[in-house]
Amino acid sequence: MQNEKMSILQKSVRYFLANYLAIISGSVLVLMAAGTLSAMTIHHWVKTPLNLSEDKIIVVNKGDTLSKIAYQLERDSIIESAKLLILYARITKQTKLEIGEYLLKSGSTYEQLLRSFHHANVIAYNVTLVEGKTFKDFLSVLQSTQNITSVINSDDSQSGILQQLGIDLDHPEGWFFPDTYQFSKGTTDAEVLQQAYQKMEAVLEEEWQNRADNLPYASAYEALIMASIIEKETGVAYERAEIAGVFVRRLQKGMRLQTDPTIIYGLGDEYKGNIRRKHLRQKTAYNTYVIDGLPPTPIAMPGREAIHAALHPKAGKALYFVAKGDGSHYFSATLQEHNKAVRQYQINQRKKQYQSSPPAK
Repeated sequence: MQNEKMSILQKSVRYFLANYLAIISGSVLVLMAAGTLSAMTIHHWVKTPLNLSEDKIIVVNKGDTLSKIAYQLERDSIIESAKLLILYARITKQTKLEIGEYLLKSGSTYEQLLRSFHHANVIAYNVTLVEGKTFKDFLSVLQSTQNITSVINSDDSQSGILQQLGIDLDHPEGWFFPDTYQFSKGTTDAEVLQQAYQKMEAVLEEEWQNRADNLPYASAYEALIMASIIEKETGVAYERAEIAGVFVRRLQKGMRLQTDPTIIYGLGDEYKGNIRRKHLRQKTAYNTYVIDGLPPTPIAMPGREAIHAALHPKAGKALYFVAKGDGSHYFSATLQEHNKAVRQYQINQRKKQYQSSPPAK
């Protein structure tokens, strides 16, 4: 009985569509005669459930058209007539189709199917790019994330990768905003990175326009470099502005920054987990124990909080800080106080770690 009703509906819909085509040819009288019946019929047809006994995911790939998907649905017996669906979509101007996955729930109608396609109601996924990670880390995360399509040649040089992205930069580090990004199946690693770059540009510009006075930066880029160092120096949110204050005062006094994360970045793959005495003296463009001022580029991807701290450093007299072993730092105004803190928090900490180590077997 249900199939019989569907058959009647299909015939009526075809009749309606034939009349629609007739008006294009100038047969206005035919449409007027069939108008009321056709409107009622089409209303019932679009409300008819698809032939789905359970939920189904429809995948639309790059280059797919509504026609291609409609005929695939017909072959899968989800709809009875691809031609009807295509023609109705054209009449109602619902031919738009975006790549991604579309969830068709059991009981969905023709109307809901077309609306879902037209409004790009694709299944969404998330990928998180974490503060303090490098550009290399970001690219690795994206290229290992399921449902993201890799189009970037990660073996290319950094300048080559930037050319692939169509971004006019000399160096990629620091320029991609760490955040959680939503994407659909088929989104490329390049598209996510382009979005992250645009967001970093916007955030940096906004923070730069609202910066504090008398800062030792010649440009917003120098503030970004500083923010990346702050990001690497602490994970304790309330310390960021205080650490920024230390670094800003050192720059203003002509003191070297002497920050370990810059050494690590400059060592690259040579770094094996420990900074040795020879590394403090090793000449690299990033070793702030050797060079004056800021390194030439950021050393990581800073978040908004670190950028804000770099542009709003906390006032004070501290010129030094040392890690206390719990994630926070002890700040000192003099070298004498700093050396005492180093003995207390680092040398003693090493002794405790050694004494608490199990005996060798």
